[in-house]
Amino acid sequence: MNDLRRITNPLGIIFSQILAAAQGLANSCGERLEFGIGHISSLSQIGGKVALRIAKAFLSPSRLKFIYDRCLTMETPLSPLDFARRARRLYADREAVVDGENRFTYREFFDRCDRWSAALQKLSVKAGDRVASIAPNTHAHLESYYAVPQIGAVVVPINFRLTADDFAYILNHSGARIVCVHADYLDAVDQIRDQVPGVEYFVAFSGCKPGWIDYESTLAATAPEFAPAAIAETEMIALNYTSGTTANPKGVMVTHRNTALNIMGHLMHTRITAADRYLWVLPMFHANGWCFVWTITAVGGRHVCLPKADPRLIFEAVIREGITLLCAAPTVLISIANAPESLRAKAQRGVRVFTAGAPPAAATIERVEGELGWEITHVYGLTEVSPIVTISESRPEHGLLDPATRAVIKSRQGVEYLANAEVRVVDDAGGEVARDGATMGEIIIRGNAVMRGYYNDPEATAKAIRNGWFHSGDAAVVHPDGYIEIRDRWKDVIISGGENISSVEVEGTLLRHPAVQEVAVVGLPHEKWGETPRAFIVLKPGAETTPEALRQFCRDHLAHFKVPHGFDFITELPKTATGKIQKYVLRGGRANITRQ
Repeated sequence: MNDLRRITNPLGIIFSQILAAAQGLANSCGERLEFGIGHISSLSQIGGKVALRIAKAFLSPSRLKFIYDRCLTMETPLSPLDFARRARRLYADREAVVDGENRFTYREFFDRCDRWSAALQKLSVKAGDRVASIAPNTHAHLESYYAVPQIGAVVVPINFRLTADDFAYILNHSGARIVCVHADYLDAVDQIRDQVPGVEYFVAFSGCKPGWIDYESTLAATAPEFAPAAIAETEMIALNYTSGTTANPKGVMVTHRNTALNIMGHLMHTRITAADRYLWVLPMFHANGWCFVWTITAVGGRHVCLPKADPRLIFEAVIREGITLLCAAPTVLISIANAPESLRAKAQRGVRVFTAGAPPAAATIERVEGELGWEITHVYGLTEVSPIVTISESRPEHGLLDPATRAVIKSRQGVEYLANAEVRVVDDAGGEVARDGATMGEIIIRGNAVMRGYYNDPEATAKAIRNGWFHSGDAAVVHPDGYIEIRDRWKDVIISGGENISSVEVEGTLLRHPAVQEVAVVGLPHEKWGETPRAFIVLKPGAETTPEALRQFCRDHLAHFKVPHGFDFITELPKTATGKIQKYVLRGGRANITRQ
């Protein structure tokens, strides 16, 4: 080990790995190390003799030799920041970001990111600190995903659709020192200032007012020189909060490694290139925009910001900017498919769309592909797995199928992402279910994609990650070709007279009816059968139908025990702030439903 005395530069990597591993163990127990990540940069600069003494105090000789040997192999941490490093060198003069009247090249974009990094350090932000954001899809919000982590801090994207009380909970739970807010939400945050004593600085991304730091003027007044942090791939890059439909949201600890491998999965399975113009329909706050905040930059593509997922705005941007790619939840796909003909007729064909967040109906896929000529790719994941782990992979034989049959296959969750995670569907005993497309089990996941845990919540972490596997709570089958298909959340499976009924299957059938725009099917108590399915229907504008007609339609396409016992017509389905249908409201909260 005498050779260790001659090295100083790898020490940052050594200590980064030591401390990040220790911090990971502490975080899973709800603790926080006092001697931690903030010391890494200074440790990388200390002399060899002192460093050797400290390293020996922390590690056994065998462990120290192992880490030292890794340094000699020139391993570098897996991080989206390395993709940004490459983009700076290769794509400096390419247009990077379009946001309304603002257009930035990659040189200009990264200059802005660097200025914000420098400004944050002047505000004493150090490695491990949390910097929160409450904003729609804007260039300033996008800049946070680079400026914050490159100084070792952690980005905390908050769903702007939440209430002010929700903002307060997340800011307090995450330990955010700084919150950056879009003009539309300044008043809401002002209402809770006295509830968030840990927040030291309030930054206005736009629409500055008294008591706020103005983002743009701060950037203009700050030189783009900052002290980069030594990053370990096991450190957090983001603290993402789940939607919290029935309880407080949980903070998902996502690491540099998690996100880097998710990005590589995107790029291995899809044809994303520098020629792509990506439209930000999916909120950036939603699991870091499914990692597309970094994926598009990795290949030098163009980010086109869209503040609201409105069909008219989507089609206008597609036409104006020549959009080639976007991500959208199935609820947004439905709004796209049902947009006025005057909008749909002008859109160019060939736009690629990634969809996830809920099982999309085959009817919706068939309509978008058939009428618009857009290509749908279905991916699956959860915030806890960084977030994508499977893809409904297109195979040559699928091209020989008729559109309706092909859409059914595309609606399945598909197969594992490469290098990301192992995905299984298992029964109650932990054994893999038969590949028969009928036997249901739970999707479980392990591997590089799985989160470090829920922040400051060891009990929830232990409940979700058991025996080395993350348990998704999604009920699924496996088809003979190995494609996984979600049939429901376990809590949403309807058990009627001893038979399992997939609400997703019934919903998919009803969405094929020409009058139905949206539908949710839930199980309601029944004296004889235990529970029976009931459908809540949103009709297309101007469309008419009756419960009797829908019942007959279902009987024509489903086993009769799966046919809903009741049909309720409503104007809008209750949804979370991320667009997921709140089925628990439909089960018990009739007062929350607006009837037509």
